[in-house]
Amino acid sequence: MNNAIELLGRILLGHIFLLAGLSKLGEGYAGTAGYMESMGVPGGLLPVVIVLEIIAGLMVITGFKVKWAAYALAGFSVVAGIIFHSNFADQIQMILFMKNISIAGGLLLLSVHGAGVLSLDNKFSK
Repeated sequence: MNNAIELLGRILLGHIFLLAGLSKLGEGYAGTAGYMESMGVPGGLLPVVIVLEIIAGLMVITGFKVKWAAYALAGFSVVAGIIFHSNFADQIQMILFMKNISIAGGLLLLSVHGAGVLSLDNKFSK
C-alpha cells in the first residue's frame, strides 16, 4: 500500500505544476505575463516559468530525478508565494501564500525520502 501512496502523493504534488504550466500556454499567456509585470516581475520570464512547471511537474509525477525537481519546485513555490501572495491584509492572498509554503514543505519531504518504488528513479538506479 505504501508504494501506491507514494505514487499518489507524487501525482498530487506534481499535477498542480503541470496543469499550471499548461494553463499558461495559448490564451492564458498574455494574462499571466501582464499579471507578472503588474507585480514587478518581467513578463519575459514567463517561458522559463512554463518550462519549469511542466518539466519539473512531470519529473515529480514520474519520479525521474525527483530530488532535483522537488528542490526546484520548492524554491519556485516559496519565491512565487513571497512575490505574488504576501499581501496578508487580503485573507485570500494569505491562504494562497500558505498553500505555496505547504507545497514547498511537501516537496522538501519528497526530496529527502525519494520517489519510492514506483518511480523512474527506482527503475534506473539498479
